[in-house]
Amino acid sequence: MATVPLLRLARIITVSLRFGLDRMVLDADSSGRLARWWSRVFFWRGFEAPRAVRLRQALESLGPIFVKFGQMLSTRRDLLPPDLADELALLQDRVPPFPTEQALALLQAFYGRPVDEVFLRFERTPVASASVAQVHFAVLPNGTEVAVKVLRPGIEKVIDYDIGLLEVAAALLEKTWPGSRRLKPREVVAEFSKSLRDELDLMREAANCAQLRRNFKNSPLLLVPEVYWDWCGSRVMVMERMRGTPISQVPVLLEQGIDLKDLSRAGVEIFFTQVFRDGFFHADMHPGNIFVHRDGRYVALDFGIMGTLEDGDKNYLARNFLAFFKRDYRRVALAHIEAGWVPPHTRVDEFEAAIRTVCEPIFDRPLKDISFGKTLLRLFQTARRFEMEVQPQLVLLQKTLLNIEGLGRQLDPELDLWKTAKPFLERWMQEQIGWRALLREMKDEAPGWASILPRLPRLAHQALNDSHQRHAAFQERLDKIACQQRRDARLFGALVIALLALEIWRFFG
Repeated sequence: MATVPLLRLARIITVSLRFGLDRMVLDADSSGRLARWWSRVFFWRGFEAPRAVRLRQALESLGPIFVKFGQMLSTRRDLLPPDLADELALLQDRVPPFPTEQALALLQAFYGRPVDEVFLRFERTPVASASVAQVHFAVLPNGTEVAVKVLRPGIEKVIDYDIGLLEVAAALLEKTWPGSRRLKPREVVAEFSKSLRDELDLMREAANCAQLRRNFKNSPLLLVPEVYWDWCGSRVMVMERMRGTPISQVPVLLEQGIDLKDLSRAGVEIFFTQVFRDGFFHADMHPGNIFVHRDGRYVALDFGIMGTLEDGDKNYLARNFLAFFKRDYRRVALAHIEAGWVPPHTRVDEFEAAIRTVCEPIFDRPLKDISFGKTLLRLFQTARRFEMEVQPQLVLLQKTLLNIEGLGRQLDPELDLWKTAKPFLERWMQEQIGWRALLREMKDEAPGWASILPRLPRLAHQALNDSHQRHAAFQERLDKIACQQRRDARLFGALVIALLALEIWRFFG
């Protein structure tokens, strides 16, 4: 656990008291006695704002690392009450830029020469600034316009301090408030720590960007910047400069003649393509990371947080969505059991009834008003009662799905997400079974077969020869055992005869 500065700890305690975070914990005390005693000690405090607002304000006061922690918490709707999750989702990573001189010094140390000798032009004023890094525009020697992302100096030490504080707070919370164990505070902090440290390696982000660009090469829907590897390192990432309008600027998009209905449907298609075709999706798709090109294509930015899905995950999701909207709750229950995410001893009828109880009321509304993200959340919450451990990759997926829904319905309030996604899901499911799946499997295995087929005669001869040799060795071993058994039998017979002769001699002697 990292060493925590006393001044930083004192500030966290002060902010927590100022915004009444202590009351949030004490109010969870079922007896209420401790809360009443605490209220008498701090009798002068009064809070008009709801607890969710106070929590958001406290995290904003504590700085960017705590803001990012709040953002991550907002995705854990399987753990947090809805009011807290909704409010934390409003957190914005607004951080002042660090001095340009520090960025120039870091770049010079990385490249081994002044920035103006590396780039044809380097803009001193950053165009974007976040808790971990900031971005400057520049021009490569060959005239290519690029964006240069630079890590904040000393950010590792700041993260170590704040993660250490969060670890201490999580441990104390579990010891002093037994009810907090359901929220798994230490596991949540560990998950946040891993995610944050992954963002510190810009080579990892560059690799994510390159993979997504390759997946959507020549796509009519999505643009992804090219990475210029010769200028990249663990603390510096250089990529193609992308131009576009932030997706939140709807009036500007309308002025440019962008069809918002088509744009909203394209966003849904991009998401489901990433999830079900590639199993690799952008998991941080908030409005600040999405631009719209003049030709109507999306522009993706910031690839620090990506999600991955195995074939089993994709199959689970597709089966659940299709079965859910057909109201086939037994199929939903079986999909969880077959995926191994609830114990095999789970009673299907009980699980089916629980899912029906939670989900059936949703269908009182039009399909266009049904939230995919909230549907997935309801399935998670129900499954937890049957000992299901929520998979981290599905938490990221749920967060991304909620973002996509929010963006899509901001562009087109009448967006019917199910109508848009259903054909894609049905087509994907058809490709997983039947002759299409067989052809795809044969195509995937063909390179292996091509290398094996010419060697089949030799391999068959070798196998037969090995089999003959093994048979001969086995027969030789059997012969030795039989020979030994015959010797043992003769020896035993001679011994019996000798003992019998001895007894006769003693009797007559």
